[in-house]
Amino acid sequence: MLTVENLTLHYGGSQILHDVSMQAEAGQVTCIMGTNGVGKTSLLKALSGTHARSGGDITLDGEPIGRLPAHVLARKGIGYVPQGRMIFPLLTVRENMETAFACLPRSEHGIPDEIYELFPILKQFLHRRGGDLSGGQQQQLAIARALLTRPKLLLLDEPTEGIQPNIIQQIGEVIRLLRSRGDMAIVLVEQYFDFAYDLADRFVVLRRGAVTASGTHDTLTRDDLLQATSV
Repeated sequence: MLTVENLTLHYGGSQILHDVSMQAEAGQVTCIMGTNGVGKTSLLKALSGTHARSGGDITLDGEPIGRLPAHVLARKGIGYVPQGRMIFPLLTVRENMETAFACLPRSEHGIPDEIYELFPILKQFLHRRGGDLSGGQQQQLAIARALLTRPKLLLLDEPTEGIQPNIIQQIGEVIRLLRSRGDMAIVLVEQYFDFAYDLADRFVVLRRGAVTASGTHDTLTRDDLLQATSV
């Protein structure tokens, strides 16, 4: 589904990512792991087109995506839930979700019942402003908005950050359900080790912007990952 080869990224004169290569398959969760500041969020920004990469190749579903901007990649099937959620605080829950319609043909401008089955709280709060929601409710809204674009690839950046435990559990259940359908590749950046380890099928460990370990549960034990992700 997703193939990344020798991806590099700079912020000004500083190189953040160094020849990162990875794959993410449909029906699997691929977790990007590492300590703060190693380039995990920068990698998702490069994959989503929100920050232009400096070099390397990205292929989605067999198609090279070149250097397309974020809004074009969203139409091609890349859904992105950024760190901090980035919902619109003055728009209602419904209006926030409807911003996803920009990626869809007019015939698909509707919120399917499935979204409310995944996130029942959103149906209760349709007319509440996004800024009045709790952190966990905002995170559910941000994921719902990304799912409305019908992504082939879903990028999740720290979905458990600042979230109460019961919502973390709900988000984990949603990710498992999406994986089980088999038609979506999920790339997860996550600092909460147990959450990531339990969910992921494949791991990619970054240190100083480079891949230092990668593999599956069969090839990377819990202890291997703990050691690889320690400072």
